[in-house]
Amino acid sequence: MHLEQINSPEQLKKLPVRELPRLAEEIRHFLIESLSVTGGHLGSNLGVVELTLALHYLFDSPKDRLLWDVGHQAYVHKILTGRRSQFDTLRQYKGLCGFPKMAESEHDVWETGHSSTSLSGAMGMAVARDLKGEDYRVIPIIGDGALTGGMALEALNHIGNEKRNIMVILNDNEMSISPNVGAIHNYLGKLRTHRHYHKLKEEVEYFLKKIPSVGGAFATAAERIKDSMKYLVVSGVLFEKLGFTYLGPVSGHNLDELMECLRQADQTKGPVLVHVVTVKGKGYLPAENHAEKLHGVSKGYKLESNKGKKEESPVKYPKVFGDTLIHLAETDKRVVGVTPAMLGGSGMNEFASKFPDRCFDVGIAEQHAGTFAAGLATQGMKPVLAIYSTFLQRAYDQVIHDIARQNLNVVLAVDRAGFVGADGETHQGVYDIAYLRCIPNLVVMMPKDENEFRHMLYTAYRYNGPIAVRFPRGTGLGVEMDTELKELPIGKSEILREGGDVALLAFGTMVPLAMEAAERLANEGVEAKVVNARFAKPLDTELLDRLNIEGTPVVTIEEGCVSGGFGSAVLEYFSMRGDSGVPVKIMGVPDYFVEHGDVKEQLCEVGLTVENIVQNAHQMITVHRQRV
Repeated sequence: MHLEQINSPEQLKKLPVRELPRLAEEIRHFLIESLSVTGGHLGSNLGVVELTLALHYLFDSPKDRLLWDVGHQAYVHKILTGRRSQFDTLRQYKGLCGFPKMAESEHDVWETGHSSTSLSGAMGMAVARDLKGEDYRVIPIIGDGALTGGMALEALNHIGNEKRNIMVILNDNEMSISPNVGAIHNYLGKLRTHRHYHKLKEEVEYFLKKIPSVGGAFATAAERIKDSMKYLVVSGVLFEKLGFTYLGPVSGHNLDELMECLRQADQTKGPVLVHVVTVKGKGYLPAENHAEKLHGVSKGYKLESNKGKKEESPVKYPKVFGDTLIHLAETDKRVVGVTPAMLGGSGMNEFASKFPDRCFDVGIAEQHAGTFAAGLATQGMKPVLAIYSTFLQRAYDQVIHDIARQNLNVVLAVDRAGFVGADGETHQGVYDIAYLRCIPNLVVMMPKDENEFRHMLYTAYRYNGPIAVRFPRGTGLGVEMDTELKELPIGKSEILREGGDVALLAFGTMVPLAMEAAERLANEGVEAKVVNARFAKPLDTELLDRLNIEGTPVVTIEEGCVSGGFGSAVLEYFSMRGDSGVPVKIMGVPDYFVEHGDVKEQLCEVGLTVENIVQNAHQMITVHRQRV
């Protein structure tokens, strides 16, 4: 067993090259067995085993900077840099992070959980290197799906213009999370199918060198002949026109060919792009055959695969979203679904099958998705943009400038709102309440359960203007579903329990905790009013005015950041009244990045528990009595 002896790149380099394929097999076996216990990103890591081995064998991390775009595919890198023994804690609370993490290792030089950032980061590192007169390689590894991100194209443009030494590794596996789409994907497909391009180019160059030089005119003609050959074999030659030396395509699973190509790239001055073709899930047939499904796996995924598929109960929120979207589209031909490369994750696969002409997966291009939806809305369509909270951050200007400012009828279906668990700090959906609430014209709401979620989607569809519906990751509460959809009054909350001692204003997922806290308070002789707030914007000011008149102390509870969130909105309203003496306690996510773990552990860490709600309710009652 070679793997047990490899705890650093230095130890890896001591192996003969002929032993690397055997080590690759051991790594794949380790990943399959380990992730069946902890869960994690399986397919993407199985696909980069040889590539990661080659990079660490030929280059010198951490002196040479390896930047893993997105970070889904960094597990093999972690194994080779001394963290194999920690994989039993992968993505668990206080355990090994599922993405590159500087605090874990000096070999993690770039932290990321979003795509398309590595090239810009690499350019910054290369410029810093050159300004400081240092000498090291800068090697970003980016997937073909991430190239659809506008930021990656901006960086390619800058890198090609600056001509600094950067080696870009394009890991082309034809997948991101959903299958890749778009012109760039199609272009890469042409490159993959013309594998004889470089052989032909070399033969032409050899032939031209045999002809005696007859001056500049002939040299110019010779270059034109070579360019013509490029266009004959591969239309566009995109990367070379951007200023890169293009090498490839090369198999990402043939170590001899791959390492020879990387050595050639290392000898090339200026920016070079190595096009590596890999198979997502390589070496594990279920992952190869079901790349989207096994992109990431949950704990015990092998056991689950043997149980046979049956509908989970309670139903998952993406399923509720997809079914409701289908219902709306069946009744209104103006309804259009839009998603940035999250077709399956957002529950839109069935919608895409039923309405292929009205479903648009635009690839990893959140900014484009936002403005594309705005353009649809200007022409009378009813676009529904399904996007994770953490990815909506990337389209913030588009939400402000193109959607809200023009007051367009765009529905933002904000998935994964709140804590997301094992994906951790790069994916936590705890900031959108704050960053959406401050935008004029925009309505922000969240349901207490999956049944109310359906009504909110219908309300959003019926609303005239931009509106955001937040919903959490995972399953619903198992409540009974109404047969008819109804429109909810905008800005009106729902009183679930009456009580005059304290008011618990809960937003979205915090409603069940508030109800349980009210039961405990009742056992202690305290009657709590429980309010399902429903809307972070606009607030139910009629309710707040009544609480102010009655002098009822308030505890606000939200699975979002305290700064600028729902509770902050309540405080702002009371402050603007100028006559409020009502004490308010805000419960939410404090001002730091919450790392990976189970959602319950994350909630407990930030104090969003029944016990703390009860404690804060008593505290606010005491404060109010002291003021009176």
